[in-house]
Amino acid sequence: MGKWFYDNIIEPGKLPTLLALASFVLTFLVTRTVTRLIRAGRGPFRNITPGGLHIHHVVPGVILTVVGGFGAVGSGRQGLAAAVFAIIFGIGAGLVLDEFALIVHLHDVYWTEEGRRSVEVVVLATALAALVLGGFSPLGVNSLSPDERQNRVTVIATLLVNLVLVLITFVKGKPTMALISVLVPFVALFGAVRLARPTSPWARRFYRGRHRARARAALRSYRHDRRWAGPRRRFQDLIGGAPDRPSVRRRR
Repeated sequence: MGKWFYDNIIEPGKLPTLLALASFVLTFLVTRTVTRLIRAGRGPFRNITPGGLHIHHVVPGVILTVVGGFGAVGSGRQGLAAAVFAIIFGIGAGLVLDEFALIVHLHDVYWTEEGRRSVEVVVLATALAALVLGGFSPLGVNSLSPDERQNRVTVIATLLVNLVLVLITFVKGKPTMALISVLVPFVALFGAVRLARPTSPWARRFYRGRHRARARAALRSYRHDRRWAGPRRRFQDLIGGAPDRPSVRRRR
């Protein structure tokens, strides 16, 4: 186990990625814990409001992300500086993505249903970073044999086919699957061949005169959401906190 960990994780160039991912996840968990304590009125934590202006943690997050990102680019992939800037970047990214919904809606939706989008993005970003850390190359080029790597036509064809599948999956209203398929080759094949989400651009364009296809897409979407909405919401509530009910005054 130790040898596998060293060979596959702590190999040259991967330590900064590991540190960035660890600091990203830890920052998100700590931030959610603090905000939940503030929401419940427990502990010494309070909102930062100098002069009556509420400073959201996305603000220092942006600063740390910029500092860490530029520092990581300039320091290379090895050494103490690379490790330090990777940690700074991970902390900043955790603070920013924890308020991703605020950036999208341009107002405080942290404890609302719209605020669940932040948790979804953090989980997705963590999964993608873990895939990169585990050794997956974009579009699965690392899975090709040495002979196939020498055949540029094969490589280019593989990239183009997967890119087309990713785009189709995205247009069909399945962005999460499309993003995952960028790193895991041909996952998008399942999204590309199956029916589109009824509200997607693909459905509006190609299902306009196909009433049966539109009805099947709506039924499949309803069954999918009904099956997975409950577990997804419970998981989001577990790690991010349940949103306020509409009748409860929104506060941080």
